[in-house]
Amino acid sequence: MTTTIRTSCTQDCPDACGLIATLEGERVTKLTGDPAHPLTRGFLCFRTGQRYLGRLGASERLSTPLRRENGGFTAMGWDEALDLIAGRLARIRHESGAAAVLHVQGGGSLGMLKNLNTLFFRLFGGATETGGDVCDGAGSFANVADLGACDANGREDLRHARGVLLWGRNVVSSSPHTAPLLQQARKSGAALWLIDPLPHATRRLADRTVQPRPGGDAALALAAARIVLDQGLQDADVARTSENFAQFQALARSRSVASWCAEADVAEGVALDLARFLVERAPVTSILGWGLQRRGNGATQVRAITALHALTGNIGQEGACAWFTTPRRRPFDLTCVQELASAVPRRLLMPLLGQEIVAAEDPPIRAVVIDNCNPVATLPDAAGVARALSSREFVVVIDPFLTDTARAAHVVLPSTMMLEEEDLVGSYGHHYVSACRPVGERLPGTRSDLEIYQALAARLGFGARLAGSPAEWCERLLAGLAEHGIDRARLLERARLDPRAPAVAFAGRRFATPSGKFRFLTEHRAPPPVDPEYPLFLFSVSDRRWQTSQLTAAEEEEEGPLTATVHPDSAAGIPDGGEALLESRLAALRVVVRHDAEFRRDSVRVPRARSLRLGRCVNALIRPRLTDHGEGCDYYDEPVRLRRMPRAPQHGRDS
Repeated sequence: MTTTIRTSCTQDCPDACGLIATLEGERVTKLTGDPAHPLTRGFLCFRTGQRYLGRLGASERLSTPLRRENGGFTAMGWDEALDLIAGRLARIRHESGAAAVLHVQGGGSLGMLKNLNTLFFRLFGGATETGGDVCDGAGSFANVADLGACDANGREDLRHARGVLLWGRNVVSSSPHTAPLLQQARKSGAALWLIDPLPHATRRLADRTVQPRPGGDAALALAAARIVLDQGLQDADVARTSENFAQFQALARSRSVASWCAEADVAEGVALDLARFLVERAPVTSILGWGLQRRGNGATQVRAITALHALTGNIGQEGACAWFTTPRRRPFDLTCVQELASAVPRRLLMPLLGQEIVAAEDPPIRAVVIDNCNPVATLPDAAGVARALSSREFVVVIDPFLTDTARAAHVVLPSTMMLEEEDLVGSYGHHYVSACRPVGERLPGTRSDLEIYQALAARLGFGARLAGSPAEWCERLLAGLAEHGIDRARLLERARLDPRAPAVAFAGRRFATPSGKFRFLTEHRAPPPVDPEYPLFLFSVSDRRWQTSQLTAAEEEEEGPLTATVHPDSAAGIPDGGEALLESRLAALRVVVRHDAEFRRDSVRVPRARSLRLGRCVNALIRPRLTDHGEGCDYYDEPVRLRRMPRAPQHGRDS
């Protein structure tokens, strides 16, 4: 019998789609977009619609706990595994304190019930947690510094914009449900610019494209700001509604337009046209990509763009917004987790995780528990992260697959996946809240994170504090929305607009800062100079086909060798399709070179987060470094070079 069930996507994506699952009996055979979801509107991204069911039913999925033994893994029962983990954690806590245990959690699922994983470790007595942020650290810092909070207009507000600037945002790949809204805005007369060092598919949506040098967006924004100021085109109320305006003027005028444009590597006319675009096309919305802030000057980049919006009045009104992220946790009551935050004795910085684990003292990290994350593949210095984990006394990984990280574990616990769990979902790309439920039959032998941590909590003596079914926990987390008539049952019917979310963020230019005013940046951090020995800036970008580090071994095989795409003039004489070494000062990877004449000559693009074990993990090349503010991860400033493959040694017939 064929049935359909409405649910939601919990993968790490700003679109947070509504799903319709088609089942034949208990087996899910098809996923489509929910036509009733205000943004999904009946279609899905390629990753979910075409790929996800293959992952869900992959033969490589784990269905029994594994224990490291004699250099490999052997199966064990659930009770045996949970007893072992609880016993080891209890012993380490008794001998060294709870801080000797490190909890590492990522965004493998954005379901709100994953916050209960953190609650477990806080109830455990204050385990070490991770701080910093590999996703949005610098950009979120910038939003809080300027606006007082991370927020943005509703996605549908794009229909009010007369101009749209995509700053480093490839919506076709990373937010495909924004593309139809942009197309509608253009049909209504809006003009669209794409500002991005890399060429990509979003170009076909744009009226104009600009390719500044990597990390040069802040300089371009400051060049345009100087033009606005010199021509007296600034918003009439900007001085009254802001702080640090005089200092910002001094910053913008500290260099000529020509000097700012030289740093951005664009013609002066580009800055002039950008300034006019923001003034003459108002209201203008900028949609900022997260790659902008994954640089050493990441916070500076986001703040400079936001400042340009405030300077021209393109903020706090319909159609006008500097859109970076929205607070996906806002609709939910996470008091149970937040109240115990003060009990966390220590945080290790996620962007520097390998170094931090090894350097931690008083107490040293003896055990690491990892869920919703594959840090060996996704963090800089991938090999260093693997060595750090392998050097610990006890490592537990909760994952559906035997990832690079799981291979460094002593115990691996097989977890359920999306479509097998009940949860709630917010979004960092729109203001809708939704719920998801299990559809079909879960893979036998797997357990949800909540079931795993509840079983461990019972063994460690605080089971009552984590007790409750997923449905009961969902209702607790929705307590703040009950007065608005939103509960789990209504969310299962369809997504609902968060009643606390603004249609226009910071309406009337009333900001969430203590003074209620916008705060301008007062300092500039330039991007690093080109390294003559390693003249290419490395871009490790996501692929529209794959969800970060979640390729199975079969998919890795299907994908084939790692590719490095460059301008033909930057290929070191290596032909299109030729093999080469891509080298940084840290490591080297074997790649197949692809030529693209649309690329800048100082840039190379490599797919993100493939397998370290197979020699395809680009993060093995990247040294761990922090952004200027926000403790974010500087992924995109790593200088690299291409080199011909060394020739195999020649041996004579008689050798």
